[in-house]
Amino acid sequence: MRVEYINPFVEAAVNVLKEVLNCEVERGKLYLKSSSMSIKGVAALVGLAGDVEGRVLFDMTKETALSVAGIMNGEEFNVLDDMVKATITELANMITAQAVTKLHDLGFKFDLTPPALFSGENMEISNSLDVEALIVPMDLGPNGQDGKIEINVVIRERI
Repeated sequence: MRVEYINPFVEAAVNVLKEVLNCEVERGKLYLKSSSMSIKGVAALVGLAGDVEGRVLFDMTKETALSVAGIMNGEEFNVLDDMVKATITELANMITAQAVTKLHDLGFKFDLTPPALFSGENMEISNSLDVEALIVPMDLGPNGQDGKIEINVVIRERI
C-alpha cells in the first residue's frame, strides 16, 4: 500500500475531526492488520474504485458515536437513532471527500461508494483484497477522553 494513498486520509481525518468536534485530535501509533478484525460497535464503510480498489472504515464504540453526534448536532443522544447514524455517515463522507480531493489533485483517479453504516456487537470485517489493513487510531480530546476513532484503510492499485 503506497503512503501517498494513506496520508490524505490521515490529514483529512485530523482536519475534519478538529473542525467539527472542536477538540484536540491526536493520531496514535499506526499498525497493520492482515486478517479479520473486530468492529468496536459502530462503523462507517466507504468503498473505493477506479485506479485503486479498497475501502476506508471509520470504527468507534457506540459511546464515541453518541458523543460525536451530540457535539456535531449540539444536543445529547442516548440511543443510536437515525440522527446519530446519519451524523456518523456524514462524518465519514466529509473525511473521505476531503481525502479524495487531495488524491485527485495528486493525479489519482477513483470514485467513492456512499458510506454504509454498521452497528452491533461481535462483528468482524475481513480483508478480502490480500493487502494488509493500515489502522490509524485517532484519540479525541486531551488524552483521548472524548473517545477514539480508528481509521482502517485497505487500498491497492488495480492490476
